[in-house]
Amino acid sequence: MDSSITVNTLPCIPSANDCRGELPARLVLLLAAAAGLSVASLYYAQPILGELAAQLGATPHQIGWVPTLTQMGYALGLLLLAPLGDRFDRRRIILAKCVVLVVALLATATAPHLGVLLAAALLTGLAATLAQDIVPAAATLAPEASRGRTVGMVMTGLLLGVLLSRVVSGVASQWIGWRSMFLAAALVVALLGLALWRGLPRFAPTTRLAYGALLGSLVALWRQHPALRRAALAQGALAVGFSAFWSTLAVMLHGAPFHLGSAAAGAFGLAGAAGALAAPLAGRLSDRRGPEHVTRIGALVVLLAFGAMLAMPLLPTGAQLGLMVASALAFDLGFQSTLVAHQTLVYGIDAGARSRLNAVLFVGMFTGMALGAALGSLALAQWGWPAVTALAVLSAAFALAVRMWPQRAGSPT
Repeated sequence: MDSSITVNTLPCIPSANDCRGELPARLVLLLAAAAGLSVASLYYAQPILGELAAQLGATPHQIGWVPTLTQMGYALGLLLLAPLGDRFDRRRIILAKCVVLVVALLATATAPHLGVLLAAALLTGLAATLAQDIVPAAATLAPEASRGRTVGMVMTGLLLGVLLSRVVSGVASQWIGWRSMFLAAALVVALLGLALWRGLPRFAPTTRLAYGALLGSLVALWRQHPALRRAALAQGALAVGFSAFWSTLAVMLHGAPFHLGSAAAGAFGLAGAAGALAAPLAGRLSDRRGPEHVTRIGALVVLLAFGAMLAMPLLPTGAQLGLMVASALAFDLGFQSTLVAHQTLVYGIDAGARSRLNAVLFVGMFTGMALGAALGSLALAQWGWPAVTALAVLSAAFALAVRMWPQRAGSPT
C-alpha cells in the first residue's frame, strides 16, 4: 500500500465517533501486537540487570538507573510527544517513533559501557511511547458501545508485551546473550513498522493548537476534570509498587538465598501474563457496570497481593518463591484491570482530546513507574526485600484511598 493513500476499507473513517460496526479483527490484532511489541522494549533489561551489572562493571545501585531512565524517558515522551496525536496524523507519529526505537535498541545492543547503555535506555523510553499513540487510535476507531472491549483487547496485547518481554529476555539472554537479544528486538520493531505502514489508516487531527498551546492544554485538562486527576493519581500510585517489584526482582533473585539466573527472573512474567488476560474482561465490565467499580476492585486486589508478601520472611525458601509467583499473578491482574478501567473512564471525557487525556493518565503512571524503580533499588540496597514489599503495600493503599474517597454529589468520578 502506498503511504500517500488514505485507507478507506474500514467501517468508518478514522476521525468518526459514531460508527456502529465492529472493527476488522485483523486491525485489532495489528494494534494489539504493535502496542505489545513496542512497549516490551521498556522491560527487556529488567530480568537481566544482574548480568548487565556484571559485564559492564556496575554496582546494583548504578545498574538500577537503567529501568529508572527508561521509565523517565517514557514519562517525558508521554508529556512532550503523545499530545501530538491530537494535532497531527497519528499514523505518521507512530511510524517515526518506530524508526527511533530501532535506533535505540541497536544502541543498547552495541553499548560499550554503562554511559551508553543509560543514554540508550532514555531514548528507548521516549520512542516506546508509540504504544500510547496506538491505544487512543483504537479508542477513536471503535464504536462507543464497544470502546471498553476494544481498548481492553488492545491493552491485552500491550500488557502481554510488558509481561512476556521479561520471559523472552530472560531466556534469550541466557541462550544467545543479551546483546543478540537486543539486536533481535530491533529487527522485530523494524518489521512491526513495516506492518503498520501497510495496515494502519490515517487519522484526521482534532485540534489546530500550536505546540506550546497543546502542552498548555494538558494543565487545563488536569484542572478541569476531577476524574482525570483521580485516575492519574491512583494509577501512578499503583505503578510505584508494580515497578519497585519488577525492577528489583532480578537483582534479588540473583543473590542469596535464591541464586537464580535471568531465565528464572524472566519466568515470573508468565505469572503476570496470566493476569493480563483480565484486560478484556475488565473492559467489558467497565462497559456494563461502569469503570469506577472496576478501579476499586482492582486497587484492592493489588493491595492484598502485595500485603501477602509481607509474610515472606516467615516462610522457607521454596514457599517464598511460590508466594511471590501467586502475588505476581494477583497484583498484575489488579493493576491491569484498574488501568483498563481508568482508560475507559478518561477516553469518555472528551473525544477530541483523547491523546492528551491519555498523555496525562500515562504521565502519572510512568512517573510512578520511574519513582518505583528508583525507590525500589534504593530500598533493596539499604534495607532488603522486605522494604521493597512495604513500599508496594503503602503505594497500593494510597491508590485505593484515592478511588474510595467520597465525591461531591454530581461530580465526575
